[in-house]
Amino acid sequence: MALSRIVMRLARNPGTEFADGDDHRGYTLVAPLTEDGMLDEGAFKAHRDQCTVRRFAPDEDAAEGRLARRGERWFFDYQEGDADDEPIHKLGQHRFSLGDYVSIADEDGRMLTYKVTSVDAEAG
Repeated sequence: MALSRIVMRLARNPGTEFADGDDHRGYTLVAPLTEDGMLDEGAFKAHRDQCTVRRFAPDEDAAEGRLARRGERWFFDYQEGDADDEPIHKLGQHRFSLGDYVSIADEDGRMLTYKVTSVDAEAG
């Protein structure tokens, strides 16, 4: 099973303080993808401990967590409990290809858009 390293950077979000986007804010996700760039749910179930996320921003320490799923709901989980979970809008329906967009809820619950800027096979 091959894992992919996916980098998503904050895209333009009109009406927010990130109206022009911010290449220094985003996520690095390690997850299995199908040939067409979708999350491979079967491989995720078998290798969920290897599916990680790292949130980065210039004004805060990087947060390390994991990709998680409850029912149809995908989210980034950083600590035990639900308080820090970051839901991802329809993640199971997203394709992770260069230039694609993904919406992720921030700590205040508002959805922000991120652009896929890199998709690479994980070494190892």
